[in-house]
Amino acid sequence: MNEKAKTIAFKILRILLIVILSIVVILAGMIAFLSITEYRPKDRESLEVTGGGTKNAVIGEEISVLTFNIGYGALGDNADFFMDGGKSVNTADKARVEQNLSGILGSVKSLDPDIVFFQEIDKSSTRSHKINEYEKFKNELGGYSFSFANNFKVAFLPYPIPPIGKVDSGIATASRFGVESAERVQLPIPFSWPVRMANLKRCVIISRIPIENSDKELVLFNLHLEAYDSGEGKEKQTKMLADLLKAETDKGNYVIAGGDFNQIFSTADKNAYPAKDGMWKPGEIDVSAFGEGFNFLMDSGTPTCRSLDKAYKGADRSDFQYYLIDGFIVSDNIEVNLVKTQDLDFVCSDHNPVLMKLVLKGNNDEN
Repeated sequence: MNEKAKTIAFKILRILLIVILSIVVILAGMIAFLSITEYRPKDRESLEVTGGGTKNAVIGEEISVLTFNIGYGALGDNADFFMDGGKSVNTADKARVEQNLSGILGSVKSLDPDIVFFQEIDKSSTRSHKINEYEKFKNELGGYSFSFANNFKVAFLPYPIPPIGKVDSGIATASRFGVESAERVQLPIPFSWPVRMANLKRCVIISRIPIENSDKELVLFNLHLEAYDSGEGKEKQTKMLADLLKAETDKGNYVIAGGDFNQIFSTADKNAYPAKDGMWKPGEIDVSAFGEGFNFLMDSGTPTCRSLDKAYKGADRSDFQYYLIDGFIVSDNIEVNLVKTQDLDFVCSDHNPVLMKLVLKGNNDEN
């Protein structure tokens, strides 16, 4: 090799080393940034309760409860999403997010529930154009007490390309009843370092409502369980949920747990929406693991969620995977009169809300 060739080879090698070193420095810097800014909630945290819920919970009077995963206002019928087999990261412009939120709020107002469990509600996220959806809902839904808990908070999520960016999101409970206290309880985290730093920290909101002329409480559990783990996380989170619910029923309290389980109950109609090859599959909750004293409620007449492998609007509806993953668990001192998934045709979210109507039984009522 002559001197000129050696010089060229040396320059190429130098450039390669600089590129590799730069990539290593950038990755190290990103890991350090995520480590420093990682959201580290405590196992239990008291939550602020704001707003004007003043209604009294009364034994024998009907209560309506709605659970609604709003898809952070950006997963309407125009959206596909890369985590579900689609291609998009940014799934809606700001105008479409605002349109979706208005549609969601309109649906909630028309149903006029006493209690609402919201999932995937953003405060300040790149994916929803920094719209504070929680404040918007508090301002537009009058007469409710509100509480919020983060379950996804990352200063900057570099994955994929283009990156997801900042995420500040969580679950929120709204109640027309006066809420005595609200608490965030951390669920088991299935991911280890470094994936854990930029992933969800799933939790439940436990809200306590006094019951008129009773020493018992109405205890609400708002939840959004694991979706993309290997299965172990779902099992641990479900086990912890069962323990939390049992602790309340052992006190004689009335318990309502609702939300996006990302699983189907073993007692639900598993044949209603057959699994398609290559699509995300939900887990299954074995209801017997909860023991006696609970009823598990999902309405199979309408799917609660659709796949995001492609946009829904204008597509052949038979091409989609549908799911039954949103519903309720209630203690057996509650009589349920109705559980119905509201068919909103996935216009404003990839989930349909589920409405439940119930009555708190008295001590002399048959269990």
